[in-house]
Amino acid sequence: MADFHQNGNIATLHNLRTRSLEELTYEIEAFSHTRKITLILPCLYSELEGPALQNILNELAQVPYLHRIIIGLDRADEAQFRHARAFFAQLPQTNVVIWNDSPRMLELGARLDEMGLAPQEPGKGKNVWTCLGYLMACADSAVMAIHDCDITTYERGMLARLVYPVVNPTFPYQVAKGFYPRIGDNKMNGRVTRLLVSPLLIALKRVIGDRDYLDYLRSFRYPLSGEFAMRTGILPDLRIPSDWGLEIGVLSEAWRNLAPKAVCQVEISDAYDHKHQDLSEEDASTGLSRMSTDICKSIFRKLAADGTTFTGNTFRTLKATYYRSALDLLEAYYNDAKMNGLAVDRHREEQSIELFAENIMRAGQIFIDKPSEAPFIPTWNRVHAADPSFLTDFKAAAAADLDDFSPQG
Repeated sequence: MADFHQNGNIATLHNLRTRSLEELTYEIEAFSHTRKITLILPCLYSELEGPALQNILNELAQVPYLHRIIIGLDRADEAQFRHARAFFAQLPQTNVVIWNDSPRMLELGARLDEMGLAPQEPGKGKNVWTCLGYLMACADSAVMAIHDCDITTYERGMLARLVYPVVNPTFPYQVAKGFYPRIGDNKMNGRVTRLLVSPLLIALKRVIGDRDYLDYLRSFRYPLSGEFAMRTGILPDLRIPSDWGLEIGVLSEAWRNLAPKAVCQVEISDAYDHKHQDLSEEDASTGLSRMSTDICKSIFRKLAADGTTFTGNTFRTLKATYYRSALDLLEAYYNDAKMNGLAVDRHREEQSIELFAENIMRAGQIFIDKPSEAPFIPTWNRVHAADPSFLTDFKAAAAADLDDFSPQG
């Protein structure tokens, strides 16, 4: 069953559990004979030491339809890269670990920098962009899926439900966005979506008026989820934000490049939890404080690109409108949680709202002060136009790292 949520444009595919995982897997495997599927896992080395990743690999080991798994490894030295190779070797599927900090990769980064095409900062956006480049260099997959490596409730049905809408050749979808309830440890999670994004979109509509883009973002049940699936034909022109605005940025690219009927959201789980970020009130460069600022900048940039004019007065009004909207929503969240026997720390939630309100102003000031700031990593089509041999050299460098730094080496 599908419905059309809020703005009537984005199809919402529900997980009604009327089919077994075995049936769903069998059908996807049949599709994958002619539409190969690659999974991308952007990963910090520290996640190899956490509780979630081993279970994720145990589940993925039972997935028969994946053509390849690409692991982008960040913040790892040579010994850690060797360990990561041994760790991921338990996967039965063809897989490659890209050591983003290797001397070869740093040399390629300097080559991009000379052309003015290098990502401006490290992070998840750069990691995902790098993995997409490797995928395009392989040129053998029709569908790409991506999810995080810190999902503590992971089960392989999440991946099956995520890829099904884009791997089924009778469906029109080019992009599928995963969603799920954010409940764990008997409390309501998803603070940034609930307390920042939802009230901010309401406030923007009140301050700047109706925008199709705002209705589009509001149609997503969980716009900040890290789970996407896409048909690979759209990847060469995909503009990836280099900061924490990755998820909003990808949705914005789908809005820019595709018709609404080519985008869907799909319910992939009824129980989801992952590692939670600190609010980081004392340090705006980390945690949810940094994330909230980057998300706001991503939304402001997209609206400006569509013709919206922002001034300092706009952002001051937006802050006040957001604050009132967020408090109104908090009341509803509190009542919903209590009705369902969930715990809510209203004091902590209001502290989050106060921080996010300040970060709306911070993001707005950065937007005004740095109008020439490049918000996106260049597309891979642009890199190829500037240096047609780059992707080939990149793929070769990844292979050379695997050869030179074997787990036993």
